Amino acid sequence: MTPEPDPKETPTSLAKASPSSERRFVQRSVQAFVQWMPLGGSGWLFASFLLRQEWAMVLLTFPVTIVTAVWAAYSKNFVERLSEIYADKGKQDADALNKGMDSLNEALKWQLSGFDNKYLQRQASDCESFRSEGVAQHDRIFTPLLKDVFIPLRLDASPLSPGLRQAVFEQFEGTTTIWEILARTRQEPMFRQLVVQAWGGYGKTTLLKHIAYLYGKKQQPRSAPKLIPVLLILRKYRDLLSQENPPSLPDLITYHHIPGLPGAQDLQVPPHWARDILKQGKALVMLDGFDEVAKTQRPAVARWIMEQLHQYGKSVFMVTSRPKAYREQDAGDRLELATPFWIKDFDAAQRQEFVEKWYLSQERYTHGGRNTPDVQQLAQQAAKDLLTQIQARQELQDLAKNPLLLNMIVTFHRRFPGSELPKRRVELYREMCRLQLRDRPAARKLETLLTQCEAQTILQMLALAMMQNRWERIDRAKLLQGLTKCLQQESETVAAKDFLEQVVQISELLVEREPDEFEFAHLSFQEYLAATQIAQLKQESRLYDHFQDDWWKPTILLYAAQVNPTTLIREMMQRGAIDLAYLCFQETTKRVDPTLEAGLEALKLTVQTSRYAQLENYLKQGQWREADRETYRLMITTVGKEEGQWFEPEELLNFPCEELKTIDSLWVKYSQGRFGFTVQKKIYLQCGGIPDGQYHQEAWDRFCHQVGWMANLARGRSARYKCNVKFSTTSPRGHLPVCARESGLRVENVVCPWSAFGGGGFSSLTSRLVKCNL
Repeated sequence: MTPEPDPKETPTSLAKASPSSERRFVQRSVQAFVQWMPLGGSGWLFASFLLRQEWAMVLLTFPVTIVTAVWAAYSKNFVERLSEIYADKGKQDADALNKGMDSLNEALKWQLSGFDNKYLQRQASDCESFRSEGVAQHDRIFTPLLKDVFIPLRLDASPLSPGLRQAVFEQFEGTTTIWEILARTRQEPMFRQLVVQAWGGYGKTTLLKHIAYLYGKKQQPRSAPKLIPVLLILRKYRDLLSQENPPSLPDLITYHHIPGLPGAQDLQVPPHWARDILKQGKALVMLDGFDEVAKTQRPAVARWIMEQLHQYGKSVFMVTSRPKAYREQDAGDRLELATPFWIKDFDAAQRQEFVEKWYLSQERYTHGGRNTPDVQQLAQQAAKDLLTQIQARQELQDLAKNPLLLNMIVTFHRRFPGSELPKRRVELYREMCRLQLRDRPAARKLETLLTQCEAQTILQMLALAMMQNRWERIDRAKLLQGLTKCLQQESETVAAKDFLEQVVQISELLVEREPDEFEFAHLSFQEYLAATQIAQLKQESRLYDHFQDDWWKPTILLYAAQVNPTTLIREMMQRGAIDLAYLCFQETTKRVDPTLEAGLEALKLTVQTSRYAQLENYLKQGQWREADRETYRLMITTVGKEEGQWFEPEELLNFPCEELKTIDSLWVKYSQGRFGFTVQKKIYLQCGGIPDGQYHQEAWDRFCHQVGWMANLARGRSARYKCNVKFSTTSPRGHLPVCARESGLRVENVVCPWSAFGGGGFSSLTSRLVKCNL
């Protein structure tokens, strides 16, 4: 009968129990066989020869016998030691297997928890509303959902290198969308590092929210790669990232970004989740507002971003910035992403689509969410009225190119139906401030301090102080200290704390972006209010030392729009700020004030003469390449763009005739009639070109070959994307100017801003020459 096992014995103690006698016999037999197997054959031979007294063979076999005897002793220790080693090895492997099973169980647990979906839902929720910075809410005006009003932005591919643009963006004619870019991130690694540039109000943040929302809802286009979006607002983390030991990107996502999302406070993040999606190339990291990082902090933040780009190169990174902040960085620690883009102005189609969508959302909300024919009709009527007013005035069309200003226009139009729209930017800001500080509280019959004191004057003083200190954001303590000083200076008895509370809650001109950190609803309001304060104080001299400072440029232009700028422009001329003087003059001519315009006529000629002095000098010296670049610079700044951008056909169709005449006359004069726009126009028309702003391939190809731009290139679509230019007096007639964008390329491979995408731009330029009688 088999004895019962002792219940006190554990599995471990049983495993260590002594083996049976049969098992011990087998173990000893095998060990002996292994030990003495080599001795068996040689030992038998040695004994046989010894018994037969064959001494010669005995001598020969004796060493072999000795060796095998040694082997027997050696092998015994060898086997014993090998057993010990592999016993330890087995334990290690078993432990590793056990840990692997634990890790697998943990991974399966997190996989089954559905964390990815939970995160995506919360990231999408954070981006669901269309809250446009700078546009406060009013009675009868609702905050629409982003999906109801978002308009796809057009990205300008012109900053790309010519080779990449030709290879990838050929079919886009120089313009593309963010989804077309993202669709190519797998094939083109450089598209995993994107920087999107635009000035304030062009929808950079809204674009990133749109991307995060669609990915969060899994509604991205089919062509787009499956990515997990991470939208990081840099101004929230700039202090954290500029410190001596900033957190890694995975830690920033895990411990700062995710807990800050709506409803994510109790969301458990799987171990190494952020690191894994970054390493595996599953993440789309969007870093918004590099320009909103303080200038002193930018090198550290740029260094941090570049480190993350290097470490997680498989994932896609997208940074937004105003062009000035991105372009003018210190040489030591620069933020340089592989692929730069610009956001283009809203065109007429985008303008119409936004207005119609915005009004439909407002009428739906007003009527309890109904989308019935009567609600649609109300929206269509209101949108049509607004669009008709915009179309009737070029000034309004110019304002409506900026999404923020267009949003302000529709807000004004709905708030005051039937009222005449402000026609200039400065007037639009003036009306918005009046709405926020006066009309809105009155309409709501609020007992507010804002109507009992000179609230705008106080905000103007604050804005000017912030401009002088180069602050976009101010903490509560400094803000209350500054407001107290401003209120006392104006002999107001209002407490600074109460004033601040009502400005934030009622007017929304000041907003609390982060706990105890405030800024104006949009930087442009700060610039407008500072300019207005300087104008009211008649302290124009405050601006004189800032003519070369881009931080002050919008404020100076907004100031010039409110005063007679004659003295200001003369001072700019004396200090060499010719381009700024020209922009101030343009701002002035938009005003309906014949007396003022007549008084500035003589100054206008002086500004133009000075502005084109450098071009004339280059042409006089025969420096054709430099003259061509200067021509491009003068023309691109004339249409209000930055160097590096390209012309829209509409901008060329409306290019100022006097400016065009001045540039052309200089080229014709100093080239002895060989080069110039009018020379090119004549050749283009002779080649069958039609000056209608459209692309005519046969005429365009003939023209390009005749002026020598594509002399050695085969005809066809690819020929439309290169310019073969020689900056020489021996070049064919009409060869220059080509307005080559600075690209660092060889002379014979430059980029033609208006002609590189099919000649439609050049047709627009020719059309303008005809209309200007040139």
